[in-house]
Amino acid sequence: MGRRKLEIKRIEDKRCRQVTFSKRRKGLIKKANALSILCDVDVGVVIISNNGTARLHEYSSTNSVTGILQRYESHVETEKEISAEIQVTEHSKYSSMATRELLQETERQLEKTNADLAVTDLIHLENELQAALIQIRSRQTNLLLESVKGLHEKEKLLREENKHLEDNIATMIKKNRRGNEMSDLQPQRVTLNFL
Repeated sequence: MGRRKLEIKRIEDKRCRQVTFSKRRKGLIKKANALSILCDVDVGVVIISNNGTARLHEYSSTNSVTGILQRYESHVETEKEISAEIQVTEHSKYSSMATRELLQETERQLEKTNADLAVTDLIHLENELQAALIQIRSRQTNLLLESVKGLHEKEKLLREENKHLEDNIATMIKKNRRGNEMSDLQPQRVTLNFL
């Protein structure tokens, strides 16, 4: 006799729900551990139970979940920077293409009329070109400013992380020194020879 298919919905009985949560949490952590070992990857699992008192359950294949989360955040930041750079590059391509298309359209209009354009038409075309160039330059400036702002934020985060690491190292050095001082303060054994 095989297992019956369980309908995925909220379990109404509180005791059954807690037992299921406990069993499935253990199963999930077991699967995460197996994935970590088999594929030689870092795995982090965070589970927050919602039974009145929010309890945190976590598993990490490395020393800490925070280390994995920090790596994740730095990866996301890097991806954002890369996508911003790609957008700037693509936008500059499209803006240069738009400028070329506008120039080509102007040339076509000039060829159609065989220089029979009035001065006002030429001024109008010049104004359109200037407006398009201003819009393109403004967009490029905004994209560059956003990119610079993102880099400043990343620099700030890195400085904070560096400061935190320096503080941790300083604390560890102080603890080490205290330990050495305590061992120096222990009474030393002195042997006296009496004749």
